[in-house]
Amino acid sequence: MNDQQLLRYSRHILLDEIGIEGQEKLLAAHALIIGAGGLGSPVALYLASAGIGKITLVDHDTVDLTNLQRQILHTTERIGQAKALSGQQTLAQINPDVEVVALCERADEAALAQLVASASVVLDCTDNFATRHAINKACVNAGVPLVSGAAIRMDGQLAVFDPRSGNTPCYACLFPPDQNFEEVQCSTMGVFAPLVGIIGTMQAAEALKLVAGIGESLAQKLLLLDARNMEWTRIKTTRSPDCPVCSHK
Repeated sequence: MNDQQLLRYSRHILLDEIGIEGQEKLLAAHALIIGAGGLGSPVALYLASAGIGKITLVDHDTVDLTNLQRQILHTTERIGQAKALSGQQTLAQINPDVEVVALCERADEAALAQLVASASVVLDCTDNFATRHAINKACVNAGVPLVSGAAIRMDGQLAVFDPRSGNTPCYACLFPPDQNFEEVQCSTMGVFAPLVGIIGTMQAAEALKLVAGIGESLAQKLLLLDARNMEWTRIKTTRSPDCPVCSHK
């Protein structure tokens, strides 16, 4: 690290859990963020400010006025601009040392297989089950940890799926792809603005912990947040022996 980096990351370096060695791990890491909306905004902002060396931001959508109630990566002036490019611009202003790759495309299975393989950690900030399952499958196949968040109405959830660990479950163990789950979206159901900030910030924290190798991750746990009453529920999760994605691993 040079003198400017030692100053920028000094508050991390002062932490016994991180120090210079941990900060250097962050600087050498590559975070793949799928989705630059409500969850992706705080995830990207905190990973960039914390010094993740490379961030790939994937989103096929453009900034809309209705996004600005919660998607703090974007501004009114950028309405109509690609979210990935808007995010890239914001992150460059926060930390110009971070390499930010903006991909204005939908994350399909073929693209994910290639993108995930080069990542240190993947953050699922999407809002549909098909993409979530595609991300999970790519992470299991590549052996890359996945930090998954979700938020709708006033309810949020957070989980870590780490295929590097022995008998931990994957996303498909909890939410089997052959089951019919209700597909709910903010555009029809609404979402409490700070909720995505809470969940997204915690996703960033889990990603930083995984990269730096500190603390205990949320692997084998599912956190549920009821923001109406600000109450958390922690559920222990187990690997499914019949999981179509990870049971053969």
